Amino acid sequence: MGTFVKAANTSEFQGINKKKVEVQGEEIMLAKVGDSYYAIANRCAHMAGDLSAGTLEGTVITCPRHGSQFDITDGHNVRWLGGPGLVPALLKPFSSAKPVKSYKVKVEGDAVMVEV
Repeated sequence: MGTFVKAANTSEFQGINKKKVEVQGEEIMLAKVGDSYYAIANRCAHMAGDLSAGTLEGTVITCPRHGSQFDITDGHNVRWLGGPGLVPALLKPFSSAKPVKSYKVKVEGDAVMVEV
Protein backbone atom coordinates (compact mmCIF):
# COMPACT_ATOMS: atom_id res chain seq x y z
CA MET A 1 0.00 0.00 0.00
CA GLY A 2 1.39 3.37 -1.04
CA THR A 3 1.03 6.89 0.20
CA PHE A 4 -1.42 9.44 -1.19
CA VAL A 5 0.34 12.54 -2.49
CA LYS A 6 -1.20 15.74 -3.82
CA ALA A 7 -0.95 15.80 -7.61
CA ALA A 8 -3.18 18.75 -8.54
CA ASN A 9 -6.09 20.93 -7.48
CA THR A 10 -9.61 20.30 -8.72
CA SER A 11 -9.70 23.94 -9.88
CA GLU A 12 -7.00 23.10 -12.45
CA PHE A 13 -9.58 21.06 -14.40
CA GLN A 14 -11.78 23.99 -15.41
CA GLY A 15 -11.99 23.83 -19.18
CA ILE A 16 -9.75 20.75 -19.49
CA ASN A 17 -10.33 17.04 -18.85
CA LYS A 18 -6.74 15.79 -18.57
CA LYS A 19 -3.25 16.94 -17.70
CA LYS A 20 0.26 15.62 -17.20
CA VAL A 21 1.74 15.81 -13.69
CA GLU A 22 4.85 14.49 -12.00
CA VAL A 23 4.44 12.84 -8.63
CA GLN A 24 7.54 11.60 -6.80
CA GLY A 25 9.40 11.16 -10.08
CA GLU A 26 6.55 9.37 -11.86
CA GLU A 27 4.94 10.97 -14.93
CA ILE A 28 1.19 10.57 -14.53
CA MET A 29 -1.82 11.58 -16.58
CA LEU A 30 -4.68 12.85 -14.42
CA ALA A 31 -8.13 12.92 -15.98
CA LYS A 32 -11.55 14.09 -14.92
CA VAL A 33 -14.63 12.39 -16.33
CA GLY A 34 -17.87 13.71 -14.91
CA ASP A 35 -17.25 14.10 -11.18
CA SER A 36 -14.59 11.36 -11.03
CA TYR A 37 -10.81 11.62 -11.27
CA TYR A 38 -8.48 8.94 -12.65
CA ALA A 39 -4.72 8.53 -12.89
CA ILE A 40 -2.62 6.35 -15.18
CA ALA A 41 1.01 6.29 -16.25
CA ASN A 42 1.38 9.04 -18.85
CA ARG A 43 3.48 7.01 -21.27
CA CYS A 44 1.94 4.51 -23.69
CA ALA A 45 2.98 0.90 -23.12
CA HIS A 46 3.97 0.58 -26.79
CA MET A 47 6.56 3.28 -27.56
CA ALA A 48 6.12 5.73 -24.68
CA GLY A 49 3.79 8.14 -26.49
CA ASP A 50 2.58 11.06 -24.34
CA LEU A 51 -0.95 9.98 -23.40
CA SER A 52 -1.84 13.42 -22.06
CA ALA A 53 -1.48 14.67 -25.65
CA GLY A 54 -3.95 12.03 -26.84
CA THR A 55 -7.71 12.13 -27.25
CA LEU A 56 -9.92 11.27 -24.27
CA GLU A 57 -13.39 9.99 -25.12
CA GLY A 58 -15.36 8.88 -22.09
CA THR A 59 -12.86 6.83 -20.10
CA VAL A 60 -10.73 5.78 -23.10
CA ILE A 61 -7.52 7.62 -23.98
CA THR A 62 -6.02 7.18 -27.44
CA CYS A 63 -2.25 7.44 -27.81
CA PRO A 64 -1.33 10.10 -30.37
CA ARG A 65 1.57 8.03 -31.76
CA HIS A 66 0.10 4.75 -33.01
CA GLY A 67 -3.52 4.75 -31.83
CA SER A 68 -3.36 2.31 -28.93
CA GLN A 69 -6.22 2.88 -26.49
CA PHE A 70 -6.36 2.45 -22.72
CA ASP A 71 -9.20 2.61 -20.22
CA ILE A 72 -8.25 5.22 -17.63
CA THR A 73 -10.31 3.53 -14.91
CA ASP A 74 -7.83 0.66 -14.59
CA GLY A 75 -5.21 1.01 -17.36
CA HIS A 76 -6.29 -2.04 -19.38
CA ASN A 77 -5.67 -2.06 -23.11
CA VAL A 78 -8.81 -1.44 -25.18
CA ARG A 79 -7.15 -1.45 -28.62
CA TRP A 80 -3.54 -2.16 -29.51
CA LEU A 81 -1.87 -0.21 -32.32
CA GLY A 82 -5.15 0.78 -33.89
CA GLY A 83 -4.14 3.96 -35.61
CA PRO A 84 -4.37 4.48 -39.35
CA GLY A 85 -1.48 3.93 -41.68
CA LEU A 86 1.20 1.48 -42.58
CA VAL A 87 3.34 1.74 -39.41
CA PRO A 88 0.69 0.39 -36.96
CA ALA A 89 -0.25 -2.36 -39.40
CA LEU A 90 3.38 -3.46 -39.73
CA LEU A 91 4.18 -3.24 -36.00
CA LYS A 92 1.09 -4.99 -34.64
CA PRO A 93 2.25 -8.58 -35.33
CA PHE A 94 5.52 -7.93 -33.47
CA SER A 95 4.17 -6.24 -30.37
CA SER A 96 1.74 -7.70 -27.84
CA ALA A 97 -0.89 -5.63 -26.05
CA LYS A 98 0.11 -4.29 -22.63
CA PRO A 99 -1.76 -2.24 -20.03
CA VAL A 100 -0.54 1.00 -18.48
CA LYS A 101 -0.16 1.38 -14.74
CA SER A 102 -3.15 2.87 -12.97
CA TYR A 103 -3.15 4.71 -9.65
CA LYS A 104 -5.76 5.09 -6.93
CA VAL A 105 -7.12 8.64 -6.68
CA LYS A 106 -9.02 10.45 -3.96
CA VAL A 107 -10.12 14.05 -3.55
CA GLU A 108 -9.64 15.87 -0.26
CA GLY A 109 -11.11 19.35 -0.39
CA ASP A 110 -9.60 20.89 -3.56
CA ALA A 111 -6.65 18.47 -3.63
CA VAL A 112 -6.50 15.59 -6.11
CA MET A 113 -4.43 12.93 -4.35
CA VAL A 114 -2.70 10.01 -6.11
CA GLU A 115 -1.42 6.89 -4.37
CA VAL A 116 2.23 6.22 -5.22
